[in-house]
Amino acid sequence: MRTVRGLVGGMTIAAIMLATALLLFAALRGRPQDLPWTPLDLSQPIGMTTGRKLAGLTGDFPRCRALLDRAGVRYTALAEVKAGRCGYADGVRFDSGGSRRAAYSPADLGTACPVAAALSVWEWNVIQPAARRLLGSPVATIEHFGSYNCRRIGGSTAWSEHATADAIDIAGFRLANGKRITMAADWKGDGPEATFLHETRNGACRLFSTTLSPDYNAAHRDHLHLDQAARGEFGWRACR
Repeated sequence: MRTVRGLVGGMTIAAIMLATALLLFAALRGRPQDLPWTPLDLSQPIGMTTGRKLAGLTGDFPRCRALLDRAGVRYTALAEVKAGRCGYADGVRFDSGGSRRAAYSPADLGTACPVAAALSVWEWNVIQPAARRLLGSPVATIEHFGSYNCRRIGGSTAWSEHATADAIDIAGFRLANGKRITMAADWKGDGPEATFLHETRNGACRLFSTTLSPDYNAAHRDHLHLDQAARGEFGWRACR
């Protein structure tokens, strides 16, 4: 009994020390978004726990929409889709204007709200800063292969996150100066285009539950697969 009590006591002390260390770390940096218990704010820079908080939006459509509204993201809520094991009840489609700058091509993109929230933070904190720094021009258009698709994962019986609009495949980017950069043509190499694409992948890994790039396998040679799989705020994450 004493051993059990000692173990519980030690774990409690360790938890308190960890929480205190996190609090001091965030306070010293002036970054409350690093703390797991602070509310998510899409307009803040990416913190250590931002990605996990975004994943936690799955299943809470009202809170997700409120966060988009607060961050100035313009969107249209989509009608619920029911198709057996497929469908969604938290779909949104980006509208032009507002705090976002990049358009999507094709333009009729609809995704689950947590994906839209992560895409917004990704654009503000990763895509646009990297494009200006490495390529000398902001991104005007983000090209994609779609989101909702009632299908299973290739070679598997498991349902894809696309089946619930919780995933999107990003194919490339078109800059404001007209230059086009794609995963298929520009991923490999040492030039600024490849560096930009790798930085966008690395940034996505901080925001999405799953990020799969051309480095993962041949099936992803021409796109980034980004999803907000419903694993909860402390579920496992994949970045490849």
